[in-house]
Amino acid sequence: MSMSFQPPSLIGASTPSVTNTAFMDRYEAARSPGSIMTYEYRNTKPKKQLKEITKILKPETKTFLKVPYKFAYNIKDRCVVCGTHKVWEAGDNLRPPLPLHKVRKGYPMRGTYCEKHAAIHRQYEMLEQQILAEEHGLSFSAYVPKAPSVSSLNPLNMVTGPLTTLKESDIASLSSSGWTIKPPQAQGETREEELFRLVIESDAINKRVKTLLTEGAKVVTVEEGDEQ
Repeated sequence: MSMSFQPPSLIGASTPSVTNTAFMDRYEAARSPGSIMTYEYRNTKPKKQLKEITKILKPETKTFLKVPYKFAYNIKDRCVVCGTHKVWEAGDNLRPPLPLHKVRKGYPMRGTYCEKHAAIHRQYEMLEQQILAEEHGLSFSAYVPKAPSVSSLNPLNMVTGPLTTLKESDIASLSSSGWTIKPPQAQGETREEELFRLVIESDAINKRVKTLLTEGAKVVTVEEGDEQ
């Protein structure tokens, strides 16, 4: 099951490289470049599934007379499985761990995983956790990878508008930062409404004065002789 999320292109390609997997078997389709997917196992037993998905995540090798002699994509920022170029951000939640040459163990590779194989590696990790949970009689939900929603990443979809009301905490925060907050003055203001407005203004001024004094502002007194 593929999702509509295109990975970065291979080095030297002008457009994202997505291999046509219609005529490939399940193993070849899973190892080829493409979009994020959930790998569907041939086997039904978890331990056999673990061997199956481990085989998919093993680094691609070059062969001579059918004898492997080196890794094909053991290069920085290249997927060790399919060769897709990928630079991961440090805070990316999908960022995979360092690939090991035997997946579960071995020495670390110089390359990485692309989005597709990072998702399959996460599926592999969750399968390990599922097997461990079953051995100890615990329940564990399987991992289902999801591509990021385009609408959720679009800031234009966020509904914003002008502020019409302020909480007491908002007024205190703005006043301590130097803002002067005045309630709207209605036409034909009654004495009670005027008193309420003046109390809010006075409270805002007092909070600003306290903030200035806390920050070390000094009160300068002017003597009568200096004023003249």
